[in-house]
Amino acid sequence: MSYKEIIEEARANFEKAFKFLEEELKKFRTSRANPSMIEDLQVNVLGSYFPLKQLGAISVPKPNQMIIQPWDNSYLESIEKAISQSGLGLLVSNDKNVIRVTVPSLTEEYKEQMKRLFEEKAEKVRQTIRRYRDNAWNKIQEGFREKKIREDDKFRGRDELQKVVDEYNEKIEELIEKKEKELSY
Repeated sequence: MSYKEIIEEARANFEKAFKFLEEELKKFRTSRANPSMIEDLQVNVLGSYFPLKQLGAISVPKPNQMIIQPWDNSYLESIEKAISQSGLGLLVSNDKNVIRVTVPSLTEEYKEQMKRLFEEKAEKVRQTIRRYRDNAWNKIQEGFREKKIREDDKFRGRDELQKVVDEYNEKIEELIEKKEKELSY
């Protein structure tokens, strides 16, 4: 295996870790309504649990409001209960045919708490990326010891690997900054 193949394998792992962070951050409440905040909430319907997205359509008519139109009106109370008990601090009202979910303004304390949480999630992903980088570097060194990779390529591989790591760390920072700005709206 060449050092370039090892780096491409590591890049694929970095991308998976980054996508995981993106999905995790979508679930956090900001001052803007976003269906991903509630779509995976588990709703108890007749003793079975279903993700909310399987029980109705979620739309965002206003920046701070979502409307859930259940496929069946018998789901209304269960959906309302699941959102109320989610701990997301959303305001829920049942209008007989739809459920209105309002995203209240955020307190400064909540914003600071979210920023710390975003940074914790980002740091875990950075650790994962460092672990993948170390694994890739070990594979490159092993290839060098087995004389499958030349010494020049070993150091070239190390430098290219670090460039890819730096690229993903920059993407993580941009994502965190974007999410923190969403808190300010």
